Parts: sequence; structure tokens; C-alpha cells
Amino acid sequence: MQTTTFGDILGLGTPELLLVLVILLLLFGATKLPKLARSIGESAGELKKGLDEGSSDKSKSTESKDVDKNKS
Repeated sequence: MQTTTFGDILGLGTPELLLVLVILLLLFGATKLPKLARSIGESAGELKKGLDEGSSDKSKSTESKDVDKNKS
């Protein structure tokens, strides 16, 4: 089984990824780059948490509809 990496998805190789990282370092600076990465990670975590809560809410609502149908 072949695994897919982030670079494979975008069609970027190692030199291109390094160039992007250097450009980001020049744009944001060495002090702001870790803060930016941390905030992106927290946002991704919140998004995943929200999606998980949404799917569990959806399954609860379908279960309650099934219970209501069985009562009638």
C-alpha cells in the first residue's frame, strides 16, 4: 500500500517545499512563524472537534426520530 504525503497531493517536491518555507520565513520573520503555525494548528483542532460534534449531533437526532416512530 502506497502512502500519500502532503507534498504528493500538491505536486511539490522537496526543493519547492524548502523554497516555500524560506519565503514564509522572510515574510513573517522567525518570531512570528511559530505563533502562526500554532494558531493554524489550534484552528485545525477546533474544526475537527466541531465536525465530530456535528456528526454526533446528527446521529443523535436520527436515533431520536427512530424512537419516536417506534412509539406510534
